[in-house]
Amino acid sequence: MRYRFCIVCLSLALCGGARAGAPAGSTAVLALLETTDLHANVVGFDYFRLAPDPSLGLDRTATLIAQARRDYPNNLLFDDGDAIQGSALADYQALDSPLPCGQTLAVYKMMNRLGYDGASVGNHEFNYGLAYLNQVTGQQFDVAGVDAGGPRCAGPAFPLVLANVYSLKTHQPLFEPYRIIDKQITVRGPDGAPLSATIKVGIIGFTPPTIESWDKRALQGKVYTDGVRETALKFIPAMRAKGADLIVALSHGSLDGAPYSPHMENGNYYLAGVAGIDALLLGHAHQVFPNAASGAPEFNLPGVDKVRGLVNGVPTVMAGLWGKHLGVISLTLTYDGAHWSVDKPNTRVEARVTALPGKSFVAPDPALAALVAPEHAATIGYVKTPIGASDFRMSSYFADVGDVSAVAPVNQAQADYVTRYVLANLPQYATLPVLSMAAPFKSGAAGARDYTDVAPGSLALNNAADLYLYPNTLYAVKVDGAALKAWLERGAERFNTIDPARKQAQELVNPSFPAYNFDEITSPSVSYEIDLTQPAGQRIRNLAYRGKPVGAGDAFIVATNSYRANGGGGFPGLDGSKTVLASPDTNRDVLIAYIKQARTLTRTLHGQPRSWRFTRLPGAAPVLFHAPPGLTALAREAGLANVEQLRADDGAGTGLALYALDLAK
Repeated sequence: MRYRFCIVCLSLALCGGARAGAPAGSTAVLALLETTDLHANVVGFDYFRLAPDPSLGLDRTATLIAQARRDYPNNLLFDDGDAIQGSALADYQALDSPLPCGQTLAVYKMMNRLGYDGASVGNHEFNYGLAYLNQVTGQQFDVAGVDAGGPRCAGPAFPLVLANVYSLKTHQPLFEPYRIIDKQITVRGPDGAPLSATIKVGIIGFTPPTIESWDKRALQGKVYTDGVRETALKFIPAMRAKGADLIVALSHGSLDGAPYSPHMENGNYYLAGVAGIDALLLGHAHQVFPNAASGAPEFNLPGVDKVRGLVNGVPTVMAGLWGKHLGVISLTLTYDGAHWSVDKPNTRVEARVTALPGKSFVAPDPALAALVAPEHAATIGYVKTPIGASDFRMSSYFADVGDVSAVAPVNQAQADYVTRYVLANLPQYATLPVLSMAAPFKSGAAGARDYTDVAPGSLALNNAADLYLYPNTLYAVKVDGAALKAWLERGAERFNTIDPARKQAQELVNPSFPAYNFDEITSPSVSYEIDLTQPAGQRIRNLAYRGKPVGAGDAFIVATNSYRANGGGGFPGLDGSKTVLASPDTNRDVLIAYIKQARTLTRTLHGQPRSWRFTRLPGAAPVLFHAPPGLTALAREAGLANVEQLRADDGAGTGLALYALDLAK
């Protein structure tokens, strides 16, 4: 079935210059290329670990872009938002060494060099405030707190479009809501001969309306938002009337099958149903679409084709995050003498990846890295600067046997953030206890160096990455007491079942259960035991809150991460439906802010609170576990008097020692 683009044309002139030189029967292939959620990852480097990371960076996406342009000479390159925030480089340019008016952000410098045709604005673009956003995007916002008559600063060389955020002062869109691009393309005439023609491609941008709550302090009293569907119905007819042959929606959001609301975060399931949208570029969720293997509920909604990349019949792509993917929508166009149409059966949607077989990656573009070399070097210096201090060693060497020094600060930061958010924005939950779950991410799976280890003394930004390894965002879920216990039961699958009658030593840890799924509470208000004699699913005993047993119907708010809240790890009941807060902030950034506020972390306040114990097993033989050698004294500092090193080499060739845990103590 073919879709007719031009439905509001009054004449050939109004319907577009694409007609010139294109006789009826002409065809063309036009590719839409997408990046999204770059988060200022301009080069393949992890500023928190202070080490190269070839899995990310726009300098590697550039290689995919170059290949796609060779495959599809007719192409347009777009970005779907969250480009200017999210890395240490972004923080350096915004906070540590604010960018002068006449200079262009590093990420925009690279995007300019790559020749982007347009971009939308994500929710994270607002994180640094409207004055900063106004400056670095080269706008002149007419909003409270921004000098509308000030100079127009350096910004990107391509248009930024955003239709659903308005100035409270003027009631006009904050950015240009849409732009119609005259794109010169090569077409094939009815006889197969190449011809040149112009097609008018309209782009319109959307961002999650939830920015009003996420960045309330920066936006309240200055801007307001509208729903994506209402906004599209308002502007798309105008775009058609101005001659757009093709309309591409750049919507920084994902899909959600819940009933539509103008305030919903991911309203694009309904946006795709608005007549006149010919292609949809998504972002925000840090996922890849199309993806035949995805188990995400939103990609399995009725009308969503996760294999072909269609949402309610509209070709749709989402290119992951950090430059790891490039979205490609290849449209075959036909011309009937008056209108261009999309030949939908020949539409192709894919998300190309920088990863290659054998754990390698495509080569970066060295010219792009050179373009931002000064900013890169300055950022490395920035992340080495202190953010606070600690009077104790935070490590995960003994996390499996009760040392919470690397987990408790994360839990405290998460709980503090969620508590403040609930009091300010979710009064209906203000009386519920706020707990937090976190896991020891590194516990030796890759050998003796695969542990968190932050020395006492000055703490820098890169130390925060050692404590929180993954790029999750902070979520909070509402669960009852039964679900809370089930959550802890799932985490306790980290351990083998121990037979107390056996006289031979038994291994403690189940190697098939990763440490990052060993979620635990570290709060003085909560206590529970893990009974290793019981089978998985029946190990949590004496779960109590403030000394009282937790009932199955008791309600709690639990701070966690986006991965877990949306079903990561297979935890019972955590499937995305329990979420009450989906923060735009990463768990790592929440931790950094907490350390800055606390200034000095102390073992008593931040490294000692422990909620769980193994149930004591008098007479049981010691259980065995593995950790680097010579650390018994560290176990004692953590209050673990029942840990002893048996051999400095466990014989497995991993550099680990063999330790014993006495469960009778």
